[in-house]
Amino acid sequence: MEYGILILRFVAGLTLAAHGSQKLFGAFGGSGPAGTRKFFAALGFRTPLAMAVIAGVSELCGGLLFAIGLLTPLAALALTVVMLNAIGTVHFKKGFFNSGGGYEYNVLIIATALAVTATGPGRFSLYHALGWTGRVSGPWWALAIAVLAPLIALVILTLGRRDAQSQSAPGERSTPVGRTAPKERQWTSA
Repeated sequence: MEYGILILRFVAGLTLAAHGSQKLFGAFGGSGPAGTRKFFAALGFRTPLAMAVIAGVSELCGGLLFAIGLLTPLAALALTVVMLNAIGTVHFKKGFFNSGGGYEYNVLIIATALAVTATGPGRFSLYHALGWTGRVSGPWWALAIAVLAPLIALVILTLGRRDAQSQSAPGERSTPVGRTAPKERQWTSA
């Protein structure tokens, strides 16, 4: 079991850290802060650069902490909130399967984060090396994340976006709920 948790933690954590470095530094073919800011602006966030940095730091730091097995609940919370926001802004309307742009990848990340938090990061972790085994992991920690992360994501998705109900994907027309858009007005990013 210890080796399985190590592989799961290491691969998932480093994969997410790589995603964060794409956002923050433009590494691995990423768009860096400027491109990520434009992406968040297109999604209707009020402070797109701040959201780009927060998402990048959450993925990079959360992924690294998750990979080394330190502060696992905090890392899992950060990763889960980012994935829920990705689902809420981009993936949900595209269905479940990733082949169509859906949210299956995000769900696997969330499940991995919660599972490792519930079981603990294992013997091959900094937790174990520091003697913290069992103190900051377990099913109650996973449950706390499962309750807290959706609440945080909901606040971000509602208060952090301009007219969150009327946001569309980049290039699509956007209309507030219950209204029809004039034909000459196209959705544009701010």
